[in-house]
Amino acid sequence: MKLSKLALAGMLAAASVAGSMTAAAPASAASYGGECGAGYAVVNSAAVGGDATMFLTYNNGWNCLVVVRNTQGSATFMGAYLKKSSVESFTKDEGYFTRYAGPVYVLATDSCVDWRGRVDSTVASKYGTNCG
Repeated sequence: MKLSKLALAGMLAAASVAGSMTAAAPASAASYGGECGAGYAVVNSAAVGGDATMFLTYNNGWNCLVVVRNTQGSATFMGAYLKKSSVESFTKDEGYFTRYAGPVYVLATDSCVDWRGRVDSTVASKYGTNCG
């Protein structure tokens, strides 16, 4: 009888430890949903804090950027910004959106691009990427 009580106690302790080690699932990252249109494929992406993911896509010399929230919600300030690295000003789409900002397009054949995503005060930027 002692052995079975010890075995039961051990199993309960192991189950308790395993249960306490279970963590809450992380917020799921956004996925690209074809917002740039037919023929555009994702060539790069980056997180915008924990709130969104920015997706850089490409099609026949054209780059396109969208910033997609991880979870749809009430309208919040968002922005998608894209430019050739060799120019000063960004092509942008900004405002209050429930799901995504963009798409914004730049023809950047034989050039690198700079891209930026914003959700509220959180900003993520990439410079001089995807050259060619």
